[in-house]
Amino acid sequence: MRGARDWARRARDVTYYLGLLPAGRRHWRHIPRFFREARAYREALPLDGSFAFSWDAVQPMLSDYAEAAGSASGHYFHQDLWAARRIHAQAPRQHVDIGSRIDGFVSHVLTFMPVTVVDIRPLASEVDGLTFVQGDICSLADFASNSIESLSSLHAIEHVGLGRYGDPIGPESWRAALVECARVMTPGGRFYLGTPVGRERLNFNSGRVFAPRTIIDAVADLRLASFAAVDDAGRFVNPADPGRLSMAEYACGLFEFIKP
Repeated sequence: MRGARDWARRARDVTYYLGLLPAGRRHWRHIPRFFREARAYREALPLDGSFAFSWDAVQPMLSDYAEAAGSASGHYFHQDLWAARRIHAQAPRQHVDIGSRIDGFVSHVLTFMPVTVVDIRPLASEVDGLTFVQGDICSLADFASNSIESLSSLHAIEHVGLGRYGDPIGPESWRAALVECARVMTPGGRFYLGTPVGRERLNFNSGRVFAPRTIIDAVADLRLASFAAVDDAGRFVNPADPGRLSMAEYACGLFEFIKP
């Protein structure tokens, strides 16, 4: 049985690393280079045999030969940096986030201040400076009105009410969530919201794309202090024109609201 499991694992690894799936076929041209470099490594091994080469342990990463150092574009890169920088500049006494990525934006903010995270899903991890509250953005019962001076929700509101993350179905839940966020903010408090914007539509149960004006009108009790965006090409635009972004296919609107 163990031999069968090992064979299955090796078959899986070869399929993945050698690009044998359709999407990876463009990397086949790198196979000769891989074998040349494997031979060169074996010939250069030190006499003590440390980190010896074994064909049983190869993991050919063919796609990395032509990859760039990384990507400094796209929704999550720019929105996380945008919000973290603005929060750092404001230096609030506390910050609360609802539904944003913990391994992205929240980790950025944790480098300079504690964060209370609210999510409808459970969180088993324990991280210094992070306080977790399991709750529904449509009913922030753990927070009193006018109690949060700094609040964020990045790439989350578009999913509310679609059941994708275990929340109740509700076509208007996104609107109720924004009203609830406005309720818990202190006067003078700031709300950082990131969500897909452009040609307004629903892609059930993935998410929604909002016209920027739809978001602005839904929180009429708040004042729009600034608006930036990540355009369809993945570029950061600051400031951005909400009207022009309503014609985008799948951009990211970055709204900074203040509660009067």
